[in-house]
Amino acid sequence: MATPETTTEVPQDFEALKAVILERKAQLPKRLKQVAAYSLDNPDEIAFGTAASIATSADVQPSTLVRFAQHFGFEGFSSLQQIFRARLRERTPGYEDRLKALSENEHSKLESGSIFNGFVAAAHRSLDNIATSVDPEAFERAVDILAKAETVYLIAKRRSYPISSYMAYAFGKLKVKYQLVGTAAGIDDDMLAMAGKNDAAFAVSFSPYASESATQARLLAERKVPVVSLTDSAFSPLAESSKVWFELVEADHAGFRSLSASMAFAMALTVAIAEKRRRLLEETRTE
Repeated sequence: MATPETTTEVPQDFEALKAVILERKAQLPKRLKQVAAYSLDNPDEIAFGTAASIATSADVQPSTLVRFAQHFGFEGFSSLQQIFRARLRERTPGYEDRLKALSENEHSKLESGSIFNGFVAAAHRSLDNIATSVDPEAFERAVDILAKAETVYLIAKRRSYPISSYMAYAFGKLKVKYQLVGTAAGIDDDMLAMAGKNDAAFAVSFSPYASESATQARLLAERKVPVVSLTDSAFSPLAESSKVWFELVEADHAGFRSLSASMAFAMALTVAIAEKRRRLLEETRTE
């Protein structure tokens, strides 16, 4: 039965459901927000799991799953689950066949070769996913924001740090003014205090999120410094602070996540920013 908080239109596919969840996430009660975050971060688990196993993984009661489904207009959790199963049926095939082929490869009989093949397969999966998940218009908006900035502040910690480190290297070669946030002297706050409205920031953080990165992005946003971010969930603390944000979930092998797709994204963004700056400079010279 519908409840007073139910939406008037029931989402008919995963993208529509995701859009409604993001639209209403600020108003969701704590436990429903917990289920929302889990469902968007683990859509395959929602599709395949039982109500009991999903509730355990999401750390809620099974009845909360029913409330969550009814909140968005579904009769029950099983009806909601069909949306997630349909997403799997519609997803472009490819990487599962690659995994099967790798498992049948002679090299997989060797332990080290199997590990190597596993990481290669995970990298393929990540790249397949990002190829279809990045909105070209959002990417163009991000490039526009960062290309027009006087200085691009790069924010990343822990596992995300190699991404900002690479971008710093590439920006230096491409003559794009940047500031890599993260110093041994511990003067990050002083460095960020110099950022103004004519600057911009690019922040990266994946679960478990670096609280320092989230705080730095939030403080910059509060000072009207535009932030573009790369993260792995719509419920990431970076999403709320960003003018444009991108969701990227790397595939894993044996619980280890690489940065294959993240680095590809960073390389594309860096070069696109440099190219946009070059065009803007040419336009200024011809005026």
